Amino acid sequence: MEDNYTINRGCCKGSAGTCSKLEVHDWLSDVVHMATADNIVEVRFKNTRKEYFRNSNNLKLKIGDLVAVEGNPGHDIGVVSLTGELVKHQVRKHKVKLVNGDFRKVYRKAKQADIDKWKEAISMEHQTMIRSRQLAADLKLDMKIGDVEYQGDKTKAIFYYIAEGRVDFRQLIKVLAENFRIRIEMKQIGARQEAGRIGGIGPCGRELCCATWMSNFVSVTTNSARFQEISLNPQKLAGQCGKLKCCLNYEVDSYIDAQKDFPPNNISLDTQAGQYNFFKTDIFNRIMYYIGDGQNMTGPQAVPVDRVKEIILMNKKGRKPEKLLKDSEGTRANTKPKEFEDVLAQDSLTRFDQPKKNRKKKRPGNKQQGSRRPSNRRPKGNQAPQSSN
Repeated sequence: MEDNYTINRGCCKGSAGTCSKLEVHDWLSDVVHMATADNIVEVRFKNTRKEYFRNSNNLKLKIGDLVAVEGNPGHDIGVVSLTGELVKHQVRKHKVKLVNGDFRKVYRKAKQADIDKWKEAISMEHQTMIRSRQLAADLKLDMKIGDVEYQGDKTKAIFYYIAEGRVDFRQLIKVLAENFRIRIEMKQIGARQEAGRIGGIGPCGRELCCATWMSNFVSVTTNSARFQEISLNPQKLAGQCGKLKCCLNYEVDSYIDAQKDFPPNNISLDTQAGQYNFFKTDIFNRIMYYIGDGQNMTGPQAVPVDRVKEIILMNKKGRKPEKLLKDSEGTRANTKPKEFEDVLAQDSLTRFDQPKKNRKKKRPGNKQQGSRRPSNRRPKGNQAPQSSN
């Protein structure tokens, strides 16, 4: 039997690091538990699919073991990803729905014959996907079949597809069953799941989050970009899946908390020098920029948030301040924050592009005897050079 590394790599081959994404750290592994009747194990399959099974035969299973589990119909082959007390917490966390009121069973550890048949099924998946795309195109269905997953015993296959709307694929199921002689199951996935399955490099230079660690996708709206003062440019906000980037939600809570006491930006500031309208906000430095309407007014003025609230309160009372900024606030608000300075220039991407200065060092012994040039230097003192007749 092959080692677990080869087996684990084969189950997620071409799935952009899915195996590493599905790993769970067992923080209860060093805790000794009593044996209970609820001997549940977590088994992972291809395409971020995890299911839970009951070890009714009390097999000695550990993480990484290949097991034959109950399928619908027949049996399937999967990799044990979690055992012990933590499985119960995972079942409650993911709100697992039971089939007929109980978990399905783990039949046995996979034998060599099971592994050979399972690998043969995996080798058929790519050709099946190409052929199924041709059949869907012949039926003129507005859908894209992104991947195919065979069951371990080759009696069933799951076809993952992407579609903008509802698709009537009843005729397609009949055609697929006639061509491949297996049971067909169609499962629709979104564009984010498809991008996570294919993988790639994001504009940040790192591997896509959906392909490395994200398993649950939260809806992303343009409000996340507005809270962070990001320009609403569709080309920059969209990821490789064509949807809004998931990373727009990472720091939006911090921005929302920082802006809780900020005044509305749709209110103009009236001063004796003129009226000022909102331009932009530096959220974490608590500075709001305003532009005056008058011709003699300069560019954007940096105003602290407390000063903006003070002017708004004065305008509500019918008063106008003489200046937009106080003398002490003007110097502090218009001072730019100190930016990061890379003293060693070790993070510069262009540090090797600059040409080096050629420093020629004098090597000793380069001057050969008999090839000295005549010296034009005058002798020391007032002595004239002697001439030889």
